[in-house]
Amino acid sequence: MAISNDLLIKQRSAFEFLAAEGCSAANIDVRRKAIYGEMCISDCAVLKWVRIFKGEDPRETILHDRKRSGRPLSASDTADREKVNCLIRANRRVKQKEIGDEVGISKERVHHILATVLGYRKVSARWVPRQLTVEIEAQRKDMTVYSTLRGYQCRRRSISVTHSD
Repeated sequence: MAISNDLLIKQRSAFEFLAAEGCSAANIDVRRKAIYGEMCISDCAVLKWVRIFKGEDPRETILHDRKRSGRPLSASDTADREKVNCLIRANRRVKQKEIGDEVGISKERVHHILATVLGYRKVSARWVPRQLTVEIEAQRKDMTVYSTLRGYQCRRRSISVTHSD
């Protein structure tokens, strides 16, 4: 069951208050289950927050999650999608690495944009848009069945001709 962000912050502030009073993590755990029931955060999260709150000054504690370092995903924005699409339309034999170098994104992001976002696939060393409609798929199945039956009939004729000699 997902817990809303507001409820998480309320629980953290309660943990901060109880930790500042000197309550143990086990006591806080019992009290939180009595108050919040099934809508409470996990036991390990309680221990983590109690450890944080016991080591800090209550006046300087931040209840919200701190920003984490790391590069944000910017490679899937519309500008990069358009650049990748233009490069593919200009040269269908272009490689993913070349596109990545040209646009300034990784090869994996290029593949994600090509395959998932734009719907391209590789056919005979060319990038082509996926255009398999229901009608085309039905035609392919019919042709496969026809070819299989025709091949079977040809084999039967050749067998009957060789045995009749």
